[in-house]
Amino acid sequence: MFRYLTAGESHGPQLTAIVEGAPSGLKLTESDINADLARRQGGYGRGGRMKIETDRVRILSGVRWGETLGSPITLVVENSDWVNWEQRMSPYAEFRDDSIRVTRARPGHADLPGAMKYAHNDVRNILERSSARETAIRVAVGAVAKAYLNRFGISVTGCVTELGGVRAERPADAGVKELQEKIAKSPVYTYDEKAEVEMMEAIDRAKEAGDTLGGVVEVRVNGLPVGLGSHVQWDRRLDARLAAAVMSIQAFKGVEVGAGFETARLPGSKVHDEIFFDEQRVARGEKTGFYRNTNRAGGLEGGITNGEEIVIYGAMKPIPTLYTPLKSVDMLSKEPFEATVERSDCCAVPAASVVAEAVVAIEIAGAFKEKFGGDSVSETARNYSSYIEYLREF
Repeated sequence: MFRYLTAGESHGPQLTAIVEGAPSGLKLTESDINADLARRQGGYGRGGRMKIETDRVRILSGVRWGETLGSPITLVVENSDWVNWEQRMSPYAEFRDDSIRVTRARPGHADLPGAMKYAHNDVRNILERSSARETAIRVAVGAVAKAYLNRFGISVTGCVTELGGVRAERPADAGVKELQEKIAKSPVYTYDEKAEVEMMEAIDRAKEAGDTLGGVVEVRVNGLPVGLGSHVQWDRRLDARLAAAVMSIQAFKGVEVGAGFETARLPGSKVHDEIFFDEQRVARGEKTGFYRNTNRAGGLEGGITNGEEIVIYGAMKPIPTLYTPLKSVDMLSKEPFEATVERSDCCAVPAASVVAEAVVAIEIAGAFKEKFGGDSVSETARNYSSYIEYLREF
């Protein structure tokens, strides 16, 4: 299995992840991970915290001389702001100070239901862990997953397709590398230069009004063979696992695979992808002779990869912390107040596309490891090569 756990609070000393299941012999360096952490911190519309944090990962176990050992990998991202919170977030009882409790729950956050569930009278005990700051360490885990997938020619690409009501148009016939280059150059991580300008203008207007914006992100996976995931049990369906992963990102409220909700509005003749076969495809280096001219299924049928590009979308709501605060109620006095303003972004949709890319990569890496196994990269490669030969003869 490829699995992980994260720990840490937004203003605690660090975020930590333990990753299990990465095979031995995988080349992995801190710089590989830091590149994705920098992307997560970027994007037009980010707020004050990005000015004080420069996220860098430390690999504390599971890697020696730039290669994985096959044992659990420990990743740490330190919080630079911890120095200003050392007493307020201290684990030691002698630093307790009830005068700094936060009792005004913010609308749209986990504050109130979390405090009620865990019997807290200070919502900081909830907001510190529920904060999207936690996604920094998930992006680090995602970078490990991508290093594993890249070894087998599989790429995972996230981007913004809609922001503040502005929709991007995907360039016709653009290859994966070309799209990745366009996304990397864009301040809002999109591939449409015209939409990019309009998105930035929308962010500027929202910031001036003290408001926030949401949007839609897209993740595409290329290079996968047929056969990851399974139809035999609900929790082995890869589309379900991917949807759960994307929905686990803070502030995400919807997921679509392929044509998604649009398929509910169309007749079947305009939804399902017809199947074709060309024996010359294998001679040209393809994994199978079967193919489709359309991909409305988003690369998944019956919970199984069908060899086409995986396409998944996630809808992110506007960040609920507004600089023109919404109304709320004090948990203890029950008196109405304007919601507490924590340091926040006007728009984090570009950053969220990096997080979505990471969680999709993690699930794909898990499904890949389940399918091909291997305690070492070389063993996995032998298993994978044998399977590809089988597919070409099918």
